[in-house]
Amino acid sequence: MSDPFLDAASQLLGQRGLSRDPDILDPWLTDWRGRYTGRARALASPASTAEVAALVKLCAQHRVPIVPQGGNSGMSGGATPDGSGDALLLSLRRMDAFRHWDADARQVVCEAGVVLQTLHDAAADRSLRFPLTLGGRGSATIGGLISTNAGGTQVLRHGTMRAQVLGLEAVLADGSVLDTLAALKKDNRGFDLKQVFIGSEGTLGIVTAATLSLLPRIAGRKVVFAGASSVQDARKLLLMASTREVAALEGFEIMPRDALDAVLAYEPNSRDPLDARHQWYVLMEFVADDSQISTLESRVTAVLADALDRGLVADATIAANETQAEALWALRDGISSAERAHGPAVQHDISVPPAKMPDFIDHASAELERDFPGIHAVAFGHLGDGNVHFHLRAPVGAVGGKWEDADGKAISARVHDLVTTWGGSISAEHGIGQMKRDELARLADPAALTILQGVKQALDPLGLMNPGKLVPLASRAPGL
Repeated sequence: MSDPFLDAASQLLGQRGLSRDPDILDPWLTDWRGRYTGRARALASPASTAEVAALVKLCAQHRVPIVPQGGNSGMSGGATPDGSGDALLLSLRRMDAFRHWDADARQVVCEAGVVLQTLHDAAADRSLRFPLTLGGRGSATIGGLISTNAGGTQVLRHGTMRAQVLGLEAVLADGSVLDTLAALKKDNRGFDLKQVFIGSEGTLGIVTAATLSLLPRIAGRKVVFAGASSVQDARKLLLMASTREVAALEGFEIMPRDALDAVLAYEPNSRDPLDARHQWYVLMEFVADDSQISTLESRVTAVLADALDRGLVADATIAANETQAEALWALRDGISSAERAHGPAVQHDISVPPAKMPDFIDHASAELERDFPGIHAVAFGHLGDGNVHFHLRAPVGAVGGKWEDADGKAISARVHDLVTTWGGSISAEHGIGQMKRDELARLADPAALTILQGVKQALDPLGLMNPGKLVPLASRAPGL
């Protein structure tokens, strides 16, 4: 049967811009973790902001929900449509242009479909760099990174995606275009509107372009892999290293032995960097510009010698070249895939005040393993900014899918209760999506929920922008 909306959308976008082919749609209907699968009316791939605006107006006229999607590498089901088949899946991957480079100002204006790795490479060609990276950099897009306020491994020094965005262009729910791309140092014309869309997960509008901050390309780096006996010692090492090398320490990641074992088993070309086994491992990256590069190696060596003298680490290795440095980072970047292949688990992306994180890991792991016999806690990630990925592996013999929907839900609720009690967040960097929406409604400050719901209602009164994600539905008084 003819669909008037799809007929109009096809006329608007052309053959390349709209597809109903199941073979093209299917790969984008399941989230990266494989937890959510939905249906979509079609896949729209506009090539310009003008086409996005016209398409959003058309969706509003026909009351068609829109589910924006970047690289489909999210962890919370935020870019997966529901099972109704009513929604239009909107991909910005054709919008992958760099509109303007300003090397002197260290800025770039790029479209939402630019892949993070592409931005890294293009910046390097201009002796610049974009100071945000993560394991999914080969597929994650700028629009998706902005919409989820992504973090990654350099937050310790440079902050999240929010800190990198100087200006923004977005299409609103009525099809109008918000243009705040000008990178103004000072602007007191009311609310900072770009901040409303950063981290909003496509529930308020469609990010189409951004002005991003860049840094000079580093002259060199030293990557260190060290073994420690406890996460408390890892925290002490962080404080010592960041005090001594505040301008050089750019990454500080932790992983337990179990996580390293999972990567070594999953990645055939990986190897253990240290001879002996340790309870915990620390991955540190120190960087330097031209003025500091000549002393970087000796300074890093001095930090390690001090850490060994204090008993904070038992052994360590420094990458001798870029190949070794990338191999060390591959161990960290491979944890998520290795854990997924290991078997059923429930994953949590949580934060608590950084000083409390070592005690939280020990306390929460012991409590959960005691109260849910057979599970095993695995915590890894960004110790420096108080954010770890807290996974609970299922007992041996658990059936994937069934276990997550039964015991897994109770375990996740307990994790979120613990995080809230410790003054933390149930979503540090992966967003709320559909996975954590109900938990946000259960645990968030009522005043914060009221604001979220009020902003959503004001900017998306028809409820068509990524429905069912992030913002819990507002409760209605009886009789309304």
